[in-house]
Amino acid sequence: MLVALALAVALLEPASFTFAGRVADPMAAPISGASVTAVCGGRALPAVATDARGEFTIPLPAGRCTVTAAFEGFAPTVQVVEARDGGRESRTFVLQIAGVQEAVSVSAAIGGVDFAAATKTLTPLRDVPQSVTVVPRAMMRDQLMTSIGQVVQYVPGIAAHQGENNRDQIIVRGQSSSADFFVNGVRDDMQYYRDVYNLERIEALKGPNALVFGRGGAGGVINRVMKQAGFQPARELSVQGGMFGNGRVTAGLDQPLGRAVAMRLDGMFEHAGSFRDGVTLDRYGVTPTVTIAPDARTKVTLRFEHLHDGRVADRGIPSVSGRPADVDVATYFGNPAESRVRSRVNIAAAAVERQFDGFLLRNQTLVGNYDRFYQNFVPGAVDAARTFVTLTAYNNASNRTNVFNQTDLIARASTGVLQHTLLVGAEIGRQFTDNFRQTGFFGPAATSIRVPYDSPTVALPVTFHQSGTDADNHVQTHVGAVYAQDQVDVSRYLQLVGGLRFDRFDLQYHNNRNGDALERPDTLVSPRLGAVVKPIEPVSIYGSYSVSYLPSSGDQFSSLTTITQQAKPEKFDNYEVGAKWDVRPRLSFTTALYRLDRVNTRATDPNDPTRIVQTGAQRTNGYELGVNGALSRAWSVAGGYAYQDAVVTSATTAAAAGAQVAQVPHHTFSLWNMLQLHPRIGAGIGIVSRSDMFAAIDDAVTLPGYARVDAALYVPLAGGVRLQANVENVFDRRYYVNADSNTNISPGSPRALRVGLTAAF
Repeated sequence: MLVALALAVALLEPASFTFAGRVADPMAAPISGASVTAVCGGRALPAVATDARGEFTIPLPAGRCTVTAAFEGFAPTVQVVEARDGGRESRTFVLQIAGVQEAVSVSAAIGGVDFAAATKTLTPLRDVPQSVTVVPRAMMRDQLMTSIGQVVQYVPGIAAHQGENNRDQIIVRGQSSSADFFVNGVRDDMQYYRDVYNLERIEALKGPNALVFGRGGAGGVINRVMKQAGFQPARELSVQGGMFGNGRVTAGLDQPLGRAVAMRLDGMFEHAGSFRDGVTLDRYGVTPTVTIAPDARTKVTLRFEHLHDGRVADRGIPSVSGRPADVDVATYFGNPAESRVRSRVNIAAAAVERQFDGFLLRNQTLVGNYDRFYQNFVPGAVDAARTFVTLTAYNNASNRTNVFNQTDLIARASTGVLQHTLLVGAEIGRQFTDNFRQTGFFGPAATSIRVPYDSPTVALPVTFHQSGTDADNHVQTHVGAVYAQDQVDVSRYLQLVGGLRFDRFDLQYHNNRNGDALERPDTLVSPRLGAVVKPIEPVSIYGSYSVSYLPSSGDQFSSLTTITQQAKPEKFDNYEVGAKWDVRPRLSFTTALYRLDRVNTRATDPNDPTRIVQTGAQRTNGYELGVNGALSRAWSVAGGYAYQDAVVTSATTAAAAGAQVAQVPHHTFSLWNMLQLHPRIGAGIGIVSRSDMFAAIDDAVTLPGYARVDAALYVPLAGGVRLQANVENVFDRRYYVNADSNTNISPGSPRALRVGLTAAF
């Protein structure tokens, strides 16, 4: 008995050797949140994480121990320590850029990891003075997500707009945009549906951040982070099927080609029907990627992405008496056989990173070609007797080529007690766009037709040719920008960030129909200021101010007139305070309170209705609360709540003062729960809800609020295979997701089952 008690006391005594250290990147900047593990005598000790200064302490038993420091995006570093009784030792672990070894995978809980998109420097996410939500690949896989619209359902403060059901379009903090999309930080602004099969994660950055992303991004941006080639062999195959004829296959392959070169290949094919009559989807994509790491300080990444997306164009259902029409949600208005959307996307990208003593040099180039066409029937007004509904039709073709190059130089410096992370950079870009639109004619001259309200799916003869106002133009944009930023560590309790971006944006427009040539140059100066207070290590309280601009030609610059040529860019000012708390390494809470002002919006001159003045304004006040991570070993969550009040504060050409901004509900809530019910059974349950919102800026049609429940079941099988079943809209609620106008409203899906099988080997 005494022997057993002595052994127990010995085991409870603190280790006799204290090993302390610091984890840093090649520029000697501390890495916060790095994982430090030790294996001593064949026994693994609990991991510890580095603090904001990159420091750690881990007690070791006497003997030989292998200590490993690791962090996402870097190659792990291993050191052997001889631990002696009563001793103490301190070392530095310098992590090199990932390439010659396997990079550490991104954790589902992202609160403590370093994050580059918001500042272009590796900054702990909790120390970024901006509201950010990261949706990792694991969450997309767990919910069988395939689109941006599905991903943003669980991002507080962001909603998917209908986008005429032919493109990705988001509403962030009351600002609607189809152009604020980026891939690895580079602009990807053409209108099309993006897939997620080749993504590591999606980053939603809320509030203007023109210093990093340039023009637009008034409410925020979506940044797609692509998968990269790793230096460990890996294979993954996923097969998915479900109701409404849904079928999808994705595959991924990682293969090293020696110590310095690795390649990755991702592919996807999907064929699906819909609960909507006559609506189908066919798309496929392939993304080869090569990583070249000739030495520990150099990394070259080459990538090509090809996507083909073809589907039936579907503008939804009309409204009656201020509400969505009370028709079967499957009802198609128009002719689905003559309605189609087609996108062909080819994007080539190259990135080079070189780490020198004391600074990092990074350059990336993107060349993208986007060929897009859509033809659709548009439901209009329903007559008072609910006997007939009006249909119109048109088609539109666009072709765009983007060429962008970014260069960033990041360095560390000191001035007395102040520690600086300095960023200077430049961006140049060229965009060439051709637009061609045709109107649908029902007969010799009629551009609309009335069809029976109770049977609006029709097959009527229609021809397409240009009307007197249809677009036929060529647009060139030239962008040149320089920017600088300083992140200052004043003390362990206070950090400051300040920066400025100077953009020269030149748009040249040529009307092919009449030969008109117009040009609009703009000089944009965008500041950013922020402060982060850290009362204790896992808590950050921040305040920030940022500015962004939208040129008068709009986010797609599809036209320029003599009126818009004279207009100044719209300006967006964002004021934000918030807090971020990493409760533990795998659980974080975030909150933000903000005001976003939009000015220089066009309005009609009250003294001369033929003139346009820039006195219109809009304000969005809002609050966001987010949670991400593990509440316990068996329960993890992701989601949050958002309150938004978006109002026109000064009359515009579209709305009077006091009007509520379209499709911005006051309340949204979403939460996805993952539960480990048994060692071999997992389950997921989620809720997505919002309050009422208006379909359009005239506030004439209301889309009722709703709450939808989703669920999933996961069963691991032998050999790295996982079977899952996902049910959307468990209780088969009737609801309406979004709209493009008062008469183009998208119903939500009825109950739908999908089954997925994933094999990793």
